[in-house]
Amino acid sequence: MKHIVAGITAHVDAGKTTLSEALLYHSGQLKKLGRVDKGDAFLDPDDLEKKRGITIFSHQANLTFDDLSLTLLDTPGHVDFAAQTEQVLSVLDYAILVVSATDGVSGYTRTLWNLLEHYQIPTFIFVNKIDAVGVETDQVLTDLKENLSDSCINFSKTLSEDTLEEIAVQDDTVLDQFLESGQLADSTIQTMIQKRQIFPCFFGSALKLTGITEFLSGLAKWTVEPSYQTDFAAKVFKISHDEKKERLTWVKVTGGTLHNKAVLYQDQKANQLRIYNGAKFDMVQEVPAGQVCAITGLDKTHQGLGLGKQTDEKSPLIQPVLNYTVDPQNNDLHTCLTALRQLEDEDPELHVTWSSQLQEIRVQIMGEVQLEILQQLMRDRYDLDIGFDQGSILYKETITDKVEGVGHFEPLRHYAEVHLLLEPTKELSFASDCNLDVLASNWQHQVLSNLQAKEHLGVLIGAPITNMKITLINGRASNVHSVGGDFKQATWRAVRQGLMMLKQKNACQLLEPWYQFRLEVDTTNVGRALNDIQKMHGTFDEPNTLNPEMSVLTGTAPVSTMQGYSKEVTAYTHGQGHLECVVLGYQPCHNAKEIIEERNYQPVSDLENTPDSVFCAHGAGYPVPWDQVPQAAHIPYTY
Repeated sequence: MKHIVAGITAHVDAGKTTLSEALLYHSGQLKKLGRVDKGDAFLDPDDLEKKRGITIFSHQANLTFDDLSLTLLDTPGHVDFAAQTEQVLSVLDYAILVVSATDGVSGYTRTLWNLLEHYQIPTFIFVNKIDAVGVETDQVLTDLKENLSDSCINFSKTLSEDTLEEIAVQDDTVLDQFLESGQLADSTIQTMIQKRQIFPCFFGSALKLTGITEFLSGLAKWTVEPSYQTDFAAKVFKISHDEKKERLTWVKVTGGTLHNKAVLYQDQKANQLRIYNGAKFDMVQEVPAGQVCAITGLDKTHQGLGLGKQTDEKSPLIQPVLNYTVDPQNNDLHTCLTALRQLEDEDPELHVTWSSQLQEIRVQIMGEVQLEILQQLMRDRYDLDIGFDQGSILYKETITDKVEGVGHFEPLRHYAEVHLLLEPTKELSFASDCNLDVLASNWQHQVLSNLQAKEHLGVLIGAPITNMKITLINGRASNVHSVGGDFKQATWRAVRQGLMMLKQKNACQLLEPWYQFRLEVDTTNVGRALNDIQKMHGTFDEPNTLNPEMSVLTGTAPVSTMQGYSKEVTAYTHGQGHLECVVLGYQPCHNAKEIIEERNYQPVSDLENTPDSVFCAHGAGYPVPWDQVPQAAHIPYTY
């Protein structure tokens, strides 16, 4: 049978878990349909999920239909758990994006769409709740084309000549073939889906089991099993703990075969290979390429790790934007820290940090719902009641101009000089553009490794840097005195020295996270809402009237000002209003001057991130302030 791994993604309440139930029921895997609202959904087995009525963790199910063997990975739908959804995407052959016909393309649906594009995952769209009063298929399809892609095409019926032509126009070569023959081979359509040139759309009601047969038939007909390398390779995409608190490493095998008892990572063996189906599992002796399984016996693995011939995954796109200090209440701080570290093992984006100086624990999260779930997990799993302080914003820093930063490290019997070019870009990246005759490859490797080895801080408030390219352009080593640690010191100092040079030119910029929002309010409160958005330093489009009673406002606003606004909306609209916020990304801070003054960060006093250099004269090392390094550097500046 053809085997594929598909993940179901959706905005909360679009009917994602209901669709999973329908697919499992229709394929004969379930004898009885579960319901999210009744707490008996097959893919929401966790007690916390049953209480909340939402998917919080990703789960696996397996089904067969016609010649298709499908591993189904259900993902969280709430925006606060987008990081858990993202960690699953890297192992998918195909994605199923569920869109509610009544809600259309929401802000979070667009976020998911962008993630699927980033990971280049072929995507099928299932439009749910098509049976709702007033819903028309053509209207919904138009919404998908306008807000997602013009390549969204209705596949729910037999493909007509017009539909085939609509498919063909997405590729010039295919169009030529179609105009010649008037036909399209199934393999051509399959290839176009695989290449994300077209996105098949199906329509139905998961709750009433309509459109399910057509959707399963579509998956069976239009998907293609990927080919895999012969050498063993696997991607770690998730860490979890079972009910007995045994650590599970979830992998997709991307090459060869995974054997039980195989040595996989840092001399650790696979004790068990488990194929999960909901909350239950079967133990197997081997797992072939293309399959997903959970492994016991590994305690040093982490999400994103590559095993065998598989390379490690890059850092996830979705990052937390809020920072909270943990209130241990009556519990021991270190007991709380141990428990939070285990939760961080499952969700690395929690970024649990411990300050021995302040004697406090901090966590980073996406929003209030995630905070509530975190409290509940601590209570249910570890019997620890904890609280959190008022959250603070996670700022970042970038640059608006390029600069050559220099770091020199030359105490007695040590030597390294590094020249880095810092340039503003759309993401943080590191590269080398240095001649091997100038600096040997082993030293260049040291520089690049050390650039990636730590989180570099900006010089405005000491926030992490982002959106810049740092390139090694020059350097010097000593045949006698240089060691690897010298280049670590020189590299880190060069980054900070460059940032200080830019700060002097007012070319450093403070960034803060912004929301994209959709606000529904009754028409009598539109003026109040517009006034609030202006006060929050937000921007908005022209109000759109849903009906005589309700209007919709869309726009962007800083997380710092809009945080907690949903409670105000509920209050002044007497429960009729609704605010939906999705993190848009980082943009220039609306009150940068105020934040910089408030933080009063002294970059030169931050000795762990010093911009100064160390030179040597008369047999002794001596410090040189960052602004005097250009005159003291041993290599001339390039820029």
